Amino acid sequence: MDRYPPIADHGLVGDLQTAALVSSQGVIDWFAAPRFDSPSVFAALLDHDGGGYFLLAPDHPEGSWKQLYYPDTAVVVTRFMSPDGVGEIIDHMPVLPGPTATDRHRLVRVVRTVRGTVRFRLECRPRFDYARASHELDLTPDVATFRAPGTTAHLQGTIPLERDGNDVRGAITLQAGETAAVVFTVCAPGGEAPPPPTTESITDGLWENVDFWQKWVRTSRYRGRWSEMVHRSAITLKLLTYAPSGAPVAAPTMGLPEQVGGERNWDYRYTWVRDGSLSVRALLDLGFVEEATRFTHWLGDRLAAREGPDDEPLQIMYRVDGDPHLTEEILEHFEGYRGSYPVRAGNAASDQLQLDIYGEALYALAESRQIGEQAGYHGWKGLSRMLDWLADSWDRPDEGIWETRGGRKDFTYSRVMCWAAFDRGLRLAAEFSRPADTARWTRARDAILEQVMEHGWDDKQQALVQHYGGDVLDASLLLAPRVGFMSPRSPGWLNTLDAMDRVLVSDSLVYRYDPAASPDGLRGSEGTFSLCTFLYVDALARAGRLPQARYTFEKMQTYANHVGLFAEEIGPSGEQLGNFPQAFTHLSLIMAATTLDEALDEIPR
Repeated sequence: MDRYPPIADHGLVGDLQTAALVSSQGVIDWFAAPRFDSPSVFAALLDHDGGGYFLLAPDHPEGSWKQLYYPDTAVVVTRFMSPDGVGEIIDHMPVLPGPTATDRHRLVRVVRTVRGTVRFRLECRPRFDYARASHELDLTPDVATFRAPGTTAHLQGTIPLERDGNDVRGAITLQAGETAAVVFTVCAPGGEAPPPPTTESITDGLWENVDFWQKWVRTSRYRGRWSEMVHRSAITLKLLTYAPSGAPVAAPTMGLPEQVGGERNWDYRYTWVRDGSLSVRALLDLGFVEEATRFTHWLGDRLAAREGPDDEPLQIMYRVDGDPHLTEEILEHFEGYRGSYPVRAGNAASDQLQLDIYGEALYALAESRQIGEQAGYHGWKGLSRMLDWLADSWDRPDEGIWETRGGRKDFTYSRVMCWAAFDRGLRLAAEFSRPADTARWTRARDAILEQVMEHGWDDKQQALVQHYGGDVLDASLLLAPRVGFMSPRSPGWLNTLDAMDRVLVSDSLVYRYDPAASPDGLRGSEGTFSLCTFLYVDALARAGRLPQARYTFEKMQTYANHVGLFAEEIGPSGEQLGNFPQAFTHLSLIMAATTLDEALDEIPR
């Protein structure tokens, strides 16, 4: 197998509580269980020699590979073609019933020969607790059991296994039409192995999973021009949502670099208030009301808990169950993807002050009123307390949306979203006749607008800038017209859009800002941000620049990987960088597609 395959050279499978990456050569090189944010079981993507992996692939030196999703599902098919035969590996994780958290999770791997004769080989080398815990192996003819402190895993199936130290390997030769399968089950310490799987039970389970995903996708009301990409993004968002709480993670991975060899290697397996809140609008646009509703309930619970640092109403991110503790540590024994060290588990940015999250939270809660989810009395009191706190707290420096570690500044985007918080709060108070200090909120809203236009506007560039007193442009401000801070066709906004086009756009791809011009406390550079490119499309469409918007959107689709997934960034050579796949990118793709569809539909014929 490749020592480190390209980040984008993977499909994603999951069971709505955790997920795994499958490379296009049949290797599971990332899997954490029992939750997204649990320690890893397979992590060869972060350390080839020591991270652990699960290989199931043709034992053939020559041939070509192709990987795809079975249509409208989260079932990954990896196909191998050689002169001797054509083989397939089908990977999926059965979706667990109901919203109850479980400690038993299954990776199902089916191999079959389509033509000729194919010999498949298997290597299963788990490395528990980020490869910090040793394990013991019990091997019988029916099951291989791996026992480690805190975890037990079982490997069962119809492929003969043999011991390889405390790991296992195996091989099987299949003729055309023959099938074999293995199931890797992670469970609690001492958990018993499931009943031995049969070819029939595995086949039935596969089609049940296909049916689950295809039925879910059919509930989408999207009928626009880019249904395949939009629905793939919707499935990806669903895969990245922790079903027991309804909270989406930013990505299923940790430590994948924004620059190969650099230090921007973060853990994204948590729920950001910002990302989750913006996903509400994207989900509603597609008709996925249940998913949008569940996140607003989760967000309401966070407001009620009031567990933010320094008496803040919210923290910027949480674990998927709402736990606010995300202590960051460096896994010093991992070399990192292609030497990208350090590898971080946990995220110290959870303690940052990012005032924009209150605007995104109110944006989500205001959008949810369209599905009848207006806050009851006690929920409204929580919102009201939050806005009262924000009225005293908005006018101070913070770390900003990009979680820079170079010190606090008066970030313009943070102020814009504080404006949005008061704007949405005032709308909700009026619409539902809720008690509120509307005079105070109105004063704060108006003061923010005046302050931003006086201090966040650069006369030389005729544009909004990243922070007060600076001249750096920032793509986060592309959200300003979406939340109503500026009219999308006003001269001031069009000038800002033109300035971004000159400075931040590179052949339709968009940088979030220039780290050299605005030091963020970290070494190295970064690629274009795929999120920002889709926000750019949204802003262009709202500005009426439809040919440019459509060109940018359709060109951006060519940077998706072979199964339609996006990481966080696009590198200098068109490679995908950063944690993969990234929920924020896929939700912004949905937002851009729906905005652009609507604008194109309004063109007179």
